Amino acid sequence: MAVHEANQTYQQSTLPVVRSTISNIDIERSQTTEKAKEKDEFDYSQRAQWLRAAVLGANDGLVSTASLMMGVGAVKEDVKVMILTGFAGLIAGACSMAIGEFVSVYSQLDIELAQIKRENNARTTDVDLISDEENNVNEKENLPNPFQAAGASAIAFAVGAMVPLLAAAFIKEHKVRLGVVAGAVSLALLVFGWLGAVLGKAPLLRSCFRVLVGGWIAMAITFGLTKLIGSSGL
Repeated sequence: MAVHEANQTYQQSTLPVVRSTISNIDIERSQTTEKAKEKDEFDYSQRAQWLRAAVLGANDGLVSTASLMMGVGAVKEDVKVMILTGFAGLIAGACSMAIGEFVSVYSQLDIELAQIKRENNARTTDVDLISDEENNVNEKENLPNPFQAAGASAIAFAVGAMVPLLAAAFIKEHKVRLGVVAGAVSLALLVFGWLGAVLGKAPLLRSCFRVLVGGWIAMAITFGLTKLIGSSGL
């Protein structure tokens, strides 16, 4: 009986501790889950700026360079002319994308910094000033980076533009070269659409279809109009 009573007393004394430990574990798990969710949301929100610049840059490089090459290929069969046109489009487009993205993001940065300054001037108490300093550090870390956006745009444009250049570089037959360029560009459009959808958590089929059809339309219009103008003798 004494042993039984001692066991009951021990169990009663340890039960609150066990319950408290389990409760603490559940709270820690809940906090860990919430932090993980917040981290995922933060990652995607921070990823938006460079993802937009990179995906748009790659698509622009691919479509614009391929369209230029297809347009020239509609009236000229010389492979050198086609490659030179594509290379000039690569350099000009990469510079244009970088400068345009830099100016755009820098304007956005100026607006956000001005807004932070106005909010700080609206608070005058010491408590508010201390809180503002802490908030400013966090806000400035989340501000867009013009140099990062410009670099991502230029590099992505060049990567996209290299696809039709490489596809056309080793094909001597004119019609075969045009077909290879169109096929390589179509495959790359699907890859870029898929990549953008995966990184941005967007619908895969819709993203790939939109990018692919848009590229086809751009190449078809450029090829058709250039062919029309070339055949008219202008």
